Amino acid sequence: MNNKVLLTVNDLEVCFKVRGKILKAIRNISLDIYENEVIAIVGESGSGKSVLTKALTGMLDINGYINGGSILFNDNEVIDLSKLKSNREWQKIRGTKIATVFQDPMTSLNPILTIGNQISSIIIKHQNCSKEEAKNRAINIMKRVGIPNPEKRYNDYPFQYSGGMRQRIVLAIALSCQPKILICDEPTTALDVTIQAQILRLIKSLQLEFKFTIIFITHDLGVVANIADRVAVLYAGQIAELGTVEDIFYDSRHPYTWALLSSLPQLANKGDELYSISGTPPSLYNEIIGDPFAARNPYCLKIDLISSPPMFKISDTHYAKTWLLDERAPKIEKPEIINNIHEKMLKSFNL
Repeated sequence: MNNKVLLTVNDLEVCFKVRGKILKAIRNISLDIYENEVIAIVGESGSGKSVLTKALTGMLDINGYINGGSILFNDNEVIDLSKLKSNREWQKIRGTKIATVFQDPMTSLNPILTIGNQISSIIIKHQNCSKEEAKNRAINIMKRVGIPNPEKRYNDYPFQYSGGMRQRIVLAIALSCQPKILICDEPTTALDVTIQAQILRLIKSLQLEFKFTIIFITHDLGVVANIADRVAVLYAGQIAELGTVEDIFYDSRHPYTWALLSSLPQLANKGDELYSISGTPPSLYNEIIGDPFAARNPYCLKIDLISSPPMFKISDTHYAKTWLLDERAPKIEKPEIINNIHEKMLKSFNL
């Protein structure tokens, strides 16, 4: 990509103190995030998706901490976010530079404050403007996210909005200060399929209008196909594979990525059993010997049980962390179910 690097995560390690033990949730992740791109972070529950993005905004739980590495935010000046400690320091970043939209809009909104008040207060806090100007800006952003009659609905309470409209308001709050990066943490999971599609289209159109970067967390690869430019596949706190959407869907190389794609319900034939990944991820309390996916990998090599694979470069946009890419490894064909994946998905939607 030719765009400017906006955020550089370098050898990041995030740990949690849990019942007297140390849980290493993020294990030496390195990743560049570019201006105006949509990068999806995918993986099973517990793979480290939300922990990674919480580290980017200083929102780790009280027992969590960054144990190594750096997070360089490159706006007008380079700031190492891993070095920020106090809320006062983070207030200059959260909202104005990096904003987050969470999964459940009802828990993101205060039930006893009006919708307009919740948007205006954020604008006043970060933009240093009058109440009247903040109200006008709030109504304008409500209109931009598709709220009908925003002047009338400005004084409504969250319970008067549907789930889809509440998520639009959470988006409005996140975008009210025009951040450089918008983190979307599974923002459509709590919504039905029709509303989900509307919210995804809205997010994409707002990105084109406001020119911000999106980090989109999801376990739904169908969503990824619709919204992302690049995809980072996480497993056991590491990046297993990184590439463009085309790289991941049509030329994936890591067995874990193959397994995730094989799990897409759109690929199953009527009456067939849905594919599922056998086994469980490794314990993150312990040091992981070899490839973290080895115990669940049907293509496991002897070396996978002994040594962690390096990140192999496949192309300028595509990388994967698997010994199958070593020149000495046997040639393995990807599963038949994910061949011609594009045609199969179109057929499932009758397109």
